[in-house]
Amino acid sequence: MLKNKSPWKRFLVMNLRNRIAFNYTFATALLIALVFTVTYLIVENVVYRQFDEKIKNEVSEVLSKAHINTNDFQGFESFDDLDNKESIDTEFIQLVSRTGEVVKKSSTLSWCALAFDPSHSGKDYFNNSFSESIVRQAQIPLLNKSGVIEGYLIVAVPLKNAIIVLQDLRNVFLFSFPCIIVTLFVLTIMIAGKSISPIKEVIATAERITQQNLHQRIGLPYHRDELYRLSATINDLLDRLQEAFHREKQFTSDASHELKTPLATVKGTLEVLIRKPREKEHYETKIQFCLMELNRMAKLIDQLLMLARYESSRIKPNIESVALVPHLEEVILKMMPFAIEKEISIKMDHNDPVSVPADTAFLELILVNILSNAIKYSRNASTITIAVERKAKTIVCSIADQGIGIPEENITTVFERFYRVDTSRNSSTGGFGLGLSIVKKLADLQNIKVSLKSEPNIGTTFFLIFPST
Repeated sequence: MLKNKSPWKRFLVMNLRNRIAFNYTFATALLIALVFTVTYLIVENVVYRQFDEKIKNEVSEVLSKAHINTNDFQGFESFDDLDNKESIDTEFIQLVSRTGEVVKKSSTLSWCALAFDPSHSGKDYFNNSFSESIVRQAQIPLLNKSGVIEGYLIVAVPLKNAIIVLQDLRNVFLFSFPCIIVTLFVLTIMIAGKSISPIKEVIATAERITQQNLHQRIGLPYHRDELYRLSATINDLLDRLQEAFHREKQFTSDASHELKTPLATVKGTLEVLIRKPREKEHYETKIQFCLMELNRMAKLIDQLLMLARYESSRIKPNIESVALVPHLEEVILKMMPFAIEKEISIKMDHNDPVSVPADTAFLELILVNILSNAIKYSRNASTITIAVERKAKTIVCSIADQGIGIPEENITTVFERFYRVDTSRNSSTGGFGLGLSIVKKLADLQNIKVSLKSEPNIGTTFFLIFPST
């Protein structure tokens, strides 16, 4: 696309510095041109106004010497002397008839005569030519008592010096304008280049960053301006990308391990079975074992798909007012068989019935996962305590166990996928480390805050904080 464009267009499109300089210079050129034009017009107007005032004074003096006024004109004889000795070289005076025929003129005109312009019949001032020069001129109509024009009094002053001054001023403006624009453009390019140099550093650093060196960051400028915000924003983005890559890498590693182990177990069991004939009971035992492993894999895949759906936000919660205590009692009843196996007792502690805004199905899944974890990691014959209470404008549900607890350094990672307290990753507890990840996703969808506190070998307490209805 750029190859088909003119070099000037490619120059403007490809270079941000030059585009900034061009746009700034263009705008400034318009402003300077406007200032020069207005200045010239003001000077010209002032100069002409001074000449017009001079002509006006001369007209008044001539009429005063003739002892007449323009509305009571008796005849040209009244103008005996048209010469003003004090300004004999600066004014030209001439009387013409109504047809433009010269009747009288001052000695300064010598053999020349002022040009009569019949289009200017009033007391206005205009420029006219005279003996190859320019004069400022006024034509004053002379009226008789009947209001009929009998002739004109023409007074003019030469504009030679004023024209030279105006031409010089115009030439200065015309010469200085391109010089100013070119100088401004060069300076703007230099300033713009220096101003956008941090952007070049940002681009260079960003180009060097790949998946292998996501730890690198863009240096922050000294001034806390837009470039500082841009660099800080990009660094925050890189932090999130690095964290996402780390999570995906860990997820891939953990998922492959979780799936590879049961597959290898099933494969090894079946290979042993086909080596030689065995007893029927042996076959049944091994097949049941394989089915159990396959069921675990199916459950793992279901949970992974569930997480994927929650993370893609394709599932929308149906928020309604839910009675929390009856809901907890139903979940306890459902989980009681697992608690009985370990002789664990579950106690409820609540003061009054409360309702919370939540999705019934999602809330049940959250409570089942938390309570399942509490049973799974609690010691035999221990107690799980569930409490519901109001605090300020929130309702807090806590589930406390007396289990193995979580090390302090791992508390921030318990909601990550495949995290398990038993770092050996064995499946003796029957879990995959996905339950709390699902809890966090479901809670976020319903604006429920989830937190916990834990001490190793003492126990863990999960908190669900609901907004009060």
